[in-house]
Amino acid sequence: MKSWWKSTVCQRLHTLSSAESEPSGSAQKNVLISGASGLIGRALTDALVNSGFRVFALSRTNPEAPFYFDQKKGSMHLDSDISLFAVVNLAGANISAKRWSAATKRQILESRRHTTALLAAALAALPNKPQVLMSASAVGYYGDTGATVVDENCPAGSGFLSQVSVDWERATAPAEGAGIRAVYLRFGLVLSPEGGVLKNFILPLGLASVGPVGEGTQFMSWISIVDAVAIIQRLMVNSDVSGPVNLVAPEIVSNAQFMKELSQTLHSLQLPRLPSAIVRLMFGEMADAALLSSSRVKSRMLPALGLQLQYPELAGALKALLKR
Repeated sequence: MKSWWKSTVCQRLHTLSSAESEPSGSAQKNVLISGASGLIGRALTDALVNSGFRVFALSRTNPEAPFYFDQKKGSMHLDSDISLFAVVNLAGANISAKRWSAATKRQILESRRHTTALLAAALAALPNKPQVLMSASAVGYYGDTGATVVDENCPAGSGFLSQVSVDWERATAPAEGAGIRAVYLRFGLVLSPEGGVLKNFILPLGLASVGPVGEGTQFMSWISIVDAVAIIQRLMVNSDVSGPVNLVAPEIVSNAQFMKELSQTLHSLQLPRLPSAIVRLMFGEMADAALLSSSRVKSRMLPALGLQLQYPELAGALKALLKR
């Protein structure tokens, strides 16, 4: 499974022209990734290396690494002798790792806002600044959209996750002030066979899939890991792009539709609907913020840039990712 999606990502990136995928000059081959060990970070690292880039991970454990984040001291150490072409900031605590408490919410926010602000300030202070800072965000920026379709031109919504995304994006200000192009990667649910939301929706051994959560009418905006990685690389080398970009597929589905499609793809049973009251009992505040809320998000930017997804429809994405 792992070798399949990795080769698929690489094949997808090979459709880029050589002018887009390989910036000229050896210094422009260097890319720094924070959160390189995460789901997206691992896939992006493999794809960039395959495309001829030299990838550095922002280390949190090795003070001798050329790029090191000292969390205890709250400082960034960036090797000024290594000129960077781009920086991709994917760091952030998992929002669904555990039930939210005040401390957990603080960690979710600060792992994004504080880390991004420190990184942006350190990049701004470099004598040779990178051309672009691509910083992760999320479609949670728009809050609970209900049945309303939103895009990059729409304002922020309300609620905790919306405020997290707003603060996350604003934290890039030092880099932008220093003339570094900033792109906000507002991710929908990233579908990957390696983990993330798909892993949470499928029982061990693929014996069954989760049923609708709550009423099941809430919308879900998603994107395959293959398309997410390909788009990141395209945006990285397109100097005309800055600001927010929604990384979502054009087909938005309800939670009930998603679960039904997943069950059909797996050829497995689907569990009964999980009532909203039980979801709230199990997950607390996270239930309404992340599981029962609606995310009906489109992207104006991707079509405007001529970026077509390999998997624009959920059925095709699930079949390819789960190799069914």
